[in-house]
Amino acid sequence: MDIQHSAIRELHEFLTSQGIPYALIGGIAVQFWGEPRYTQDVDLTVVLDMAHERELVHTITSHFAPRISNADVFALDNRVILVRSASGCPIDISLGLPGYEEEVIARAVSVDLSPNARGIRVCTAEDLVVMKIVAGRPRDIDDMEGIIIRQQDALDIDYIRLKLKGFDELLETSELSERFELIETNIHMGTP
Repeated sequence: MDIQHSAIRELHEFLTSQGIPYALIGGIAVQFWGEPRYTQDVDLTVVLDMAHERELVHTITSHFAPRISNADVFALDNRVILVRSASGCPIDISLGLPGYEEEVIARAVSVDLSPNARGIRVCTAEDLVVMKIVAGRPRDIDDMEGIIIRQQDALDIDYIRLKLKGFDELLETSELSERFELIETNIHMGTP
């Protein structure tokens, strides 16, 4: 088993034992739903009980080796816990907020990534597309195109449009929806 799958298994076992729901996002999720691509770390999102967030962050940084000094303070200020697995794999644990990220975790599907990484929670392809459009970096757009091409008619396009519309309303723009429609149309016309 490679270093990432070992880290994923360790994360799954730890978070499950602590009753912390999670969903893999980032490169590993892209590999599952889209086109294979190189990634060195494991990215996931969790939504912690806000009343006990500080203690839960400390529980995580006590179990996994922090990658920076003052990891607890950094995590609470920047909404991401930077740690390493026992095998040395970098792990980024995003601290999600109630609302959409709770939905992402609730909608996550249980998959077998490898014989030793079974029952792992991965965000849906639709939620990954939404996150990639919102992030908007060139790498994210490439990832999103790969997901759309690979998943084709299996994607719930109406769900993606609904979520992007909500982000557009929040941001008082139509940019995210327009970006998605342009990319999706170009892919279906054969010109990504």
